[in-house]
Amino acid sequence: MKTTAASDDFFLPELCQSEALLGLVLLAELLVLVLVLAEPMQPGFNWMRLALTSLFVQWIVLLSAGTLCLLRPLLARPRPALAGIACCTVVVGLTLACTAVADIYQLAGPLQREGEVNLYLRHALISLIMSGLLLRYFYLQSQWRRQEQAELRARIESLQARIRPHFLFNSLNSIASLVVSDPVKAEQAVLDLSDLFRASLARPGTLVPWRDELELSRRYLSIEQYRLGERLQLDWQIDSVPDDLPIPQLTLQPLLENALVYGIQPRIEGGLVSVKADYVDGVFRLEVSNPFDETAQTQVSRGTRQGLHNIDARLAALFGPQASLSVERRDGRHYTCLRYPCVRQKQEA
Repeated sequence: MKTTAASDDFFLPELCQSEALLGLVLLAELLVLVLVLAEPMQPGFNWMRLALTSLFVQWIVLLSAGTLCLLRPLLARPRPALAGIACCTVVVGLTLACTAVADIYQLAGPLQREGEVNLYLRHALISLIMSGLLLRYFYLQSQWRRQEQAELRARIESLQARIRPHFLFNSLNSIASLVVSDPVKAEQAVLDLSDLFRASLARPGTLVPWRDELELSRRYLSIEQYRLGERLQLDWQIDSVPDDLPIPQLTLQPLLENALVYGIQPRIEGGLVSVKADYVDGVFRLEVSNPFDETAQTQVSRGTRQGLHNIDARLAALFGPQASLSVERRDGRHYTCLRYPCVRQKQEA
C-alpha cells in the first residue's frame, strides 16, 4: 500500500500510457529533425539518413519508456533528486547499448574507427541533456498539479463548510417548532440531530459512499417527519444505485431540504417528495421532485438557493464540465436533477 501511494505521488508519469507514449514519439521526431538539420546541408536531402536516425532515436525512446515504466515503483521510493539521477542513468545506459548494437551490426553503415569514442560520447551527452530537460519538465508539472489539487480541495472544503451550518440551523428551527407543541418529539429530534451532525463531521474527504449519504439524509428526514407528520410523504426509487457509489458529502440532504421548504411546508395538505436515482453506463443521475404551487411561493429561502449553488460548484470542481445540476418545473411539480460521471470506488478530489 505504501509503495502504491508513493508511486501515485511520483513526478514521473506512467510512460506506458498511450498519451505519454505519443508525446514521447513526437518529441523524439523533433529531436531527429534537429540532429539532421544540424549537419552541413547537402544539395540533395538525405532521406535515408533521416529514416535511420529516426529509427535509432525511436528505438531508444521506446526502450527507455518501457524500462522506466517497469522501474517506476522502485524509482518512487528515494528522494526526487536521486530518482532523477537514476532515470538519467537508465536512459544514458540504454543509449550507449543501442549505439553499440548499431555499431556492431553496422546498421547505419561502417563507422570511422577513429571517431568511435566521439560518437559514443556525443550520443551519451545528447541523451543526458534531453532526459534531464524532460525530467525537469515532469517534475515542474507534478508540482503544479499538486498545487492545483490543493487549491481545489480547499475550495471544495470551503463550499462544504458553508452547507454544514446552514443544515444545522434549519434543523434547529424545525426542532424549535416542536418544543411547545410536542416536547417528547422535540427531545427525540435533538438526539437524532446530535447523531446526524456527528456523522457528517466524522467523515473526512469530499466524497462518501452513497449508502452513507443516504443514511445521513434519512436521519434528516426523520427530524422533519416529527414536525410535518403525515403531510410529508416520501417515494424512494433508488434500488439500482450501488452502495459504494461515490457522491459529494451533503448533496442529497440540501436537495431534500429544498423540496421540503418549497413543496411541503407552504402547502396545508403537504405532498409527496420523490427521490429517483440510477447509475447507467458510468453516469450517476439523481432527481428530487416535489409539488409546486405558484401561489404558495411567496417567500423564497436564500439559504436553499445558496445550497444549490454550492452543490453545482462542487460538482463542477470534482467532475468537470460533464457534471450538471438542472432545475425544471412541469405538470405542477418542481424537479431538481444532478448528474455526473464516476466509477464505483471512492475517489479523492
